[in-house]
Amino acid sequence: MYFCILILPFLSFISCVCFGRFIGIRGSCFLSTSAIFTSFFLSVFALYETAVLSSNCAVCLAPWMVSELLVVNWGFLFDPLSTVMLVVVCGVSSLVHLYSTEYMNGDPHQGRFMSYLSLFTGFMLVLVTADNFVVMFFGWEGIGLASFLLISFWHTRIQASKSAIKAMLVNRVGDVGLALGICVIFLTFKTVDYSTAFALVPCVMNNTLSFFGFEFHALTIISFLLFWGVLGKSAQLSLHIWLPDAMEGPTPVSALIHAATLVVSGVFLIIRCSIFFENSESVLVIVSVIGALTSFFAASVGLFQNDLKRVIAYSTCSQLGYMVFITGLSHYSVSLFHLANHAVFKALLFLSAGCVIHGLSDEQDLRKMGGLLNLFPISYVMILIGSLALVGFPFLTGFYSKDCILELAIAKHNTVGNFCYFLGCCAAFCTSFYSFRLVFLTFVNPSNSYKVYLEHAHEAPILMIFPLMILSLGAIFYGYMTRDLMIGLGSLFFNNVHTNFFNFNLIDSEFLDAWIKNIPFLFTCAGGVLSLFLINCFNMNKSDILDFKLQPIPKAFYVFLNKKWHFDQIVNELLMVKLMNFGYSFTFQSLDKGLIERIGPSGFTASIFISSSNFVSYYSGFLYHTIFVFLIFTVLFFSFFVLGSLVSLSSFGLCFVLLVLSYLFLSFSDPFKLRD
Repeated sequence: MYFCILILPFLSFISCVCFGRFIGIRGSCFLSTSAIFTSFFLSVFALYETAVLSSNCAVCLAPWMVSELLVVNWGFLFDPLSTVMLVVVCGVSSLVHLYSTEYMNGDPHQGRFMSYLSLFTGFMLVLVTADNFVVMFFGWEGIGLASFLLISFWHTRIQASKSAIKAMLVNRVGDVGLALGICVIFLTFKTVDYSTAFALVPCVMNNTLSFFGFEFHALTIISFLLFWGVLGKSAQLSLHIWLPDAMEGPTPVSALIHAATLVVSGVFLIIRCSIFFENSESVLVIVSVIGALTSFFAASVGLFQNDLKRVIAYSTCSQLGYMVFITGLSHYSVSLFHLANHAVFKALLFLSAGCVIHGLSDEQDLRKMGGLLNLFPISYVMILIGSLALVGFPFLTGFYSKDCILELAIAKHNTVGNFCYFLGCCAAFCTSFYSFRLVFLTFVNPSNSYKVYLEHAHEAPILMIFPLMILSLGAIFYGYMTRDLMIGLGSLFFNNVHTNFFNFNLIDSEFLDAWIKNIPFLFTCAGGVLSLFLINCFNMNKSDILDFKLQPIPKAFYVFLNKKWHFDQIVNELLMVKLMNFGYSFTFQSLDKGLIERIGPSGFTASIFISSSNFVSYYSGFLYHTIFVFLIFTVLFFSFFVLGSLVSLSSFGLCFVLLVLSYLFLSFSDPFKLRD
């Protein structure tokens, strides 16, 4: 059963790719969707066995690499942490598959698209169930490959190809850190297996690594390098620039990437390696600060974005910041709880946005929408539910995890906790503002769309609505139903997640004053009210609001946030352009075309041709010249043979000396210039 969970998506991919022309588009859609649904149902059974019955399972298929101490097996571990991720990944992916069968209807390459979705899901399942770092890295790179294929699926669009390349290259920067981290793990523990490495952590608490004469704490270096890999995959500040551009792919791709697969893999890695991070306080501070900055930065940038999917993309980046900074505060189960909750309502938001885009002739600009409430009533309800869950409206799914994260931050009673709490509350304010702004501009405000678009606008068919209904129920009830199970006091659901007892303050957060617990809700209400006045304008004088928006300070504020804090411009001008110029002028022109080619193959072949040309030019064709050269080389040969016997040179040395002297003679002498 456990093996079938992993193998079914890959069998679906191979079948659709190899036999897609025989089974047709409908057959490919049915096969891929059935395979993922089957994996989902099997994952539910696996979750019951591992979490409820406390019966973990390890599957070792075959050895992969064996080289002295390096032993890597195709092994997979099924414990509560991995099976929760299996249910989340397979659940969201199965609904996305079902949604895609209708959303991509009419595309000539729909079968290939469905196969890519299955491949994406399969690699993510390998990542979350691997029992060693090398197999995990295989899945890590696999989801990067699948994301490239899916983002560039409409490869005839130049922007889609550019976005896919950007996502691939930026993620490669982070993957370098993860690869180095795995090497350091093997150097420290002499193994790459999870169980062995985690068990040996107490034995290497004081170990150091020497690098250029400097001594570094081994666990600190390991944690830092692993977090370096997380920066790329989970789109944290500095390597977040690929995530908004990933919207160029089809909407189901965006839902799968942002909800349950690519971007959450970094958070999962931190949770899996919690014992490393818990023994590195300095890295935990870095994780907390970077996560808090990411949550606020992404939320502030999303305030004034005008692309429907891009707004939701920046909300994903912001929520990932919440997940990361709460891991930095040593509450990994809460981070996983928010990850699962976020997967439900973020998939709902993206798929609902896809219904609007699909029914409005692929229009995504919020400024060209409005007045769609009567045309898309079901999509409006779904987006409203997803938005309320996203902002943390009381008793919806997002409320139980988001408020818990902020309460744990303030309950730390230290500088890092207060910093995270303040930026988290500011991010909650921004999230509320852009969520209601999206609803107002899309459905409530007066229409600003083209007449021909409105005439052909239509609500999505049942195959696209049904997944939304399932996800809407999850956005309403999932958090309430699973809170005590996953993060309740005394719950042993994640008994394999390590937290030092002096970092655990879940009990302290339960006894905070009521007014402190209500501060995030007040920020959320303030953001919604401000959006009502500035975007919807209610019954106010709209000309006064417009005049206020056009004032120099509000206008400059709008431009600054709309341009993403000029972060892309800074990266391009101060980093990328200089690196490209350096790469062309130095590494390419000086090293590749210069030093390496002159010393390497080009220089060697050029010297051969020059020597051959010189040798040929000396040949006159006269017999006495040939006899003269033959006699000279014969005398030289025997002379050096006698000399070599006297000084005990080897035959190889004699030949080498003779060849060198011959080359010098032919290169610099001019014995045959008598022909004139």
